Amino acid sequence: MRARSQPEVASIAEAHALLGLTGPTAEPVLTAAFRAAVKAAHPSAPGGDADRFRRVIAAWRLIQSHEARPLALAAPIAPPPSPPVLAIGPIEALNGGHVAVRLAGRTLNIHVPKGLRSGEHLRLRGAGGGGADVYLPVLIRGAEGLSVLGDDLYMDCPVPNRLMEDGGRLEIDTHAGARSAWITAGQAPLRLRLKGLGLPARGGRPQGHLFINLQPSDDAPSAAEDLLVRFTRVWTPDRLAA
Repeated sequence: MRARSQPEVASIAEAHALLGLTGPTAEPVLTAAFRAAVKAAHPSAPGGDADRFRRVIAAWRLIQSHEARPLALAAPIAPPPSPPVLAIGPIEALNGGHVAVRLAGRTLNIHVPKGLRSGEHLRLRGAGGGGADVYLPVLIRGAEGLSVLGDDLYMDCPVPNRLMEDGGRLEIDTHAGARSAWITAGQAPLRLRLKGLGLPARGGRPQGHLFINLQPSDDAPSAAEDLLVRFTRVWTPDRLAA
């Protein structure tokens, strides 16, 4: 008798984790999370992997089948209007801040705590009809060269072809300031991980990391040109006069 092969994704919880979600969430958030995960996992992407690509698609299909609504035999009852999606950028997710949201004909200036993840819900006390609480589904959209998947941040960094071939020191401008990294000659896969520079720990979620996709480029400045730019940035006439 032929043994049955193991499923690509063992559980609905694993499926959500593969998409960088904490659990069931609104359809726009789910769709955006799937697109980001499948793009990052594609074999042609830096650091992509065919096995992970298949598992992300399997996770999407499992969630779709698991969370599909059964057909109602009785007359359908109109569901209450869904709350708007709270769309924030990676910087708001990192540091918190304030976001304007349109809700029930009003514009609310909402405080966003740092460390929110896509798929979570932000509770607004007494913001609904009759003083009921409203739960806004959170979606983190890519912005300012950063994207978010689960706890981690991702960014692209153009690197001179000569540095990729010969190896050496690379200066990277990140959201947390300049960081140095060493590239090994002929390094593959073309991805670096900077520990602890992802989303901050929050609740049961761990501190994330920053993953940098190195993109060989003829247009990227050389190490000497980059050093000159940094020197000029520091030693401006205004700084010298101060």
